[in-house]
Order: sequence, then structure tokens, then C-alpha cells
Amino acid sequence: MAKIITEDTRLQQECTADVLLFGTPKDRLDFYRREIQYETSLLSNRTNAYLTAQSFLVIAFASSMANLNPEWGELFTLVVPSLMAVLGIFSSLHAWPGFRASYVIIDHWHFKQSHLLRSDPVMGKAYDDSPLFNEKESSQKGYRKSLMFSMRTPWLFVIFWLLLASFCIYVQLANASQ
Repeated sequence: MAKIITEDTRLQQECTADVLLFGTPKDRLDFYRREIQYETSLLSNRTNAYLTAQSFLVIAFASSMANLNPEWGELFTLVVPSLMAVLGIFSSLHAWPGFRASYVIIDHWHFKQSHLLRSDPVMGKAYDDSPLFNEKESSQKGYRKSLMFSMRTPWLFVIFWLLLASFCIYVQLANASQ
């Protein structure tokens, strides 16, 4: 028997599939929260690894600027720190897409969670006899502010490395002209 698929049948099939997948709205909420926690942990790990790499690069930059070898120290302190600054800029630019991807995924799961809390009156008010969220905690503004450090860090380091490279080149060229 041929079946005509209408919008209503499609929505009914999706609702049936959701029930089979999640069971209850609480299961769905728990799933969303686990996904948010997982992606937040990934973003945190990426940020920690990035900051660790940048800190070692800054230490190497400062050490190479302190080279006092009379024979080749001037050339060394012009070339090596400049290359490290370029490496810092490239690593920052390559870290950005990973941070951005995590941010987008976290944003998606927060959207799904807030939609669930708003669409299901039982879930939105309380499922364990206490308020689940107040508006301040569940707003987009709240969690987005908490992610700004990770989102801004690569761009701050790009600016930092540009300033250090400029300083390095200026110092060496100013000393060479004297």
C-alpha cells in the first residue's frame, strides 16, 4: 500500500524516533548536558595545550633575545626571535578554527537545551522539585561570556607576537645603525 508522506506524518515519525532515542525529556536534557560538558572539556583541553605551547615559545623567544655572543649574537637575535614570533602567529591562527568549532558546538547544544526547557513546561520549571535554571543562568549571554577567554586567546597572542616581532626587529636595526 502506498503511503503519502505529509508534514504531519513526518513530524509524527520524528517524534516517535525521539521517544525511542531518548525516552523522556529528562533523558534528553541529560544528553544535552553531557554533550555540553564533553565539548567544554575539549575546549578547555585545547586552551590548556595552546597556552602551554605559547608559554614555552615565549620563554624560548626571551632566551634567544638574551644572546650576547660577540661573533654572531646580533644576527642570531634578529633571525631566531623573529622566526619564533612567526611560529607563534601561525600556531595561533591554526588554533583558532578548533576553538571556534568547539564554541559553535557548545552553542548548538545550549540552544537545544534552552529550547527543551522552554518547550516542555515540566522540564522548564522543575523536574526535581527545585528550580532548574533561572533566566540568568540559562541565557545565551551567560555561557558565552564564560567561553570568551578561549575564543579571544589566539587573537591576543597574534597581537602579542606581532608586537614582539616588531620590537625585536626595531631593537636590532636601531643597534645596527649606531
